[in-house]
Amino acid sequence: MAVSVFGAKEIIEGFEDSSFLVTGRCAIDILTAKLKIVDAELFLELGRNVLVHTDGRLKSAESILSKCRKKGYAPTYENVQEKLNDLIGVRAVCSFEDDVYRMAEVLKTHKDLKIIKRKDYIKAPKSSGYRSLHLIVEIPVYFQEERRWVRAELQLRTPAMDFWAGVDHQLRYKKGKQEAVLIGEELKEYSQVIAELDKKMVELRGRIEAM
Repeated sequence: MAVSVFGAKEIIEGFEDSSFLVTGRCAIDILTAKLKIVDAELFLELGRNVLVHTDGRLKSAESILSKCRKKGYAPTYENVQEKLNDLIGVRAVCSFEDDVYRMAEVLKTHKDLKIIKRKDYIKAPKSSGYRSLHLIVEIPVYFQEERRWVRAELQLRTPAMDFWAGVDHQLRYKKGKQEAVLIGEELKEYSQVIAELDKKMVELRGRIEAM
């Protein structure tokens, strides 16, 4: 389905509207704060921090239009809000692979967060080699005397997974199609190396803790 000029204009105006920007930024702040709370909970249990760092972003109008073209969605403001789960994104980098799952399990117990969908690209990586745990969540944002359940995509990964994803983005998407295929094949091999590294780091931590 082609993206009309009117649809493009509507989306750009809608997602550059101050209400969306303010609500989205609030959602990022709330979800980031919640991750820090989970980290504190796990520190009491494990005696160490599991959270390395977090960051968040609002999807740009241009990226939204690109995804509409790819998915074949009608480019209306309401349709995009209903169908796209990653308009708001937060990434949390955890120390070890098993910490990724620990954080997800603790989040499940929080009553003020709803987990709508879970995609485990660690146990079942994407064909590119991409690995991460994705949670589509809803969190309450109080805005102008109204409570809104705002949807966001939370990506949980290790530093090694985060490094791979960053390199993949930089190298693959700035080249031509043929070059991207060759780079992608090599990056997929490196993804398997990184998966083995994550496994060995968990084993090493276990041996150290047992001393």
